[in-house]
Amino acid sequence: MLMKWAMSKICLGLVGGVVAGGALLAIAAVTPRKWFFSQTEPCEFTIYLTSDGFHTNFIVPVETAAYRWQEHLNLEAIGKTPAASYRYLQFGWGDRRFYMETPSWDQVNPTEALRALFYWRNDSAIFVKGHPQVPHYPNEQLKCLRLGKTDFLALMNFINSTFQVGADGHKQRLGSGQDRDSSFYAAIGSYSILKTCNSWTADGLRVANVNTPLWAGLATPIMQQLRNGCECSPTERINGTQVR
Repeated sequence: MLMKWAMSKICLGLVGGVVAGGALLAIAAVTPRKWFFSQTEPCEFTIYLTSDGFHTNFIVPVETAAYRWQEHLNLEAIGKTPAASYRYLQFGWGDRRFYMETPSWDQVNPTEALRALFYWRNDSAIFVKGHPQVPHYPNEQLKCLRLGKTDFLALMNFINSTFQVGADGHKQRLGSGQDRDSSFYAAIGSYSILKTCNSWTADGLRVANVNTPLWAGLATPIMQQLRNGCECSPTERINGTQVR
């Protein structure tokens, strides 16, 4: 009887711990890191974030008066589309093996997903795709952000610093994306449940002084908390859809 009572107490404690942990994460996911915003520089630069509900990506201009990606990345090596047509670049970060071997969310291998989350030293990759215009897919959420020059440069440098550089001083291309018109590159950082693709996005937003949730492991809270001291134009439209 004493053993059963002890086991019941342990089970109840574990269940209580899981429930309490889940509640804390839920609260952290809806609690903003920043409550007040000030903007001292003109809001000159527009970037975008996309989300399919699970994963977030940055969409940034290839070339601006402040930053030219041609000087930091070989655009010709990204995909089969001529680099001259690229006006925007898409960047995402994630577990290297899972990222490169999973064509779509409906083809997720549960074993691979658990390995990516709960093994602590997973290699990472950064995904890059060039676009002639801002992509807006029906099954994805798209939001715009305006940034001042200092914050824009901070974000560009954050993304650029995510790439691993080989002994030859060049970024290390790992292979083509599933569409054969994009690329994966070796990235800095280890993927785990404590450092997910969305955590990387949130890290980039924070260096650019953009609000993020206290816990940024999920895509939806990031998209909901997306704000800073600038505002996108109310007439901003992509493929006929207003972008907020």
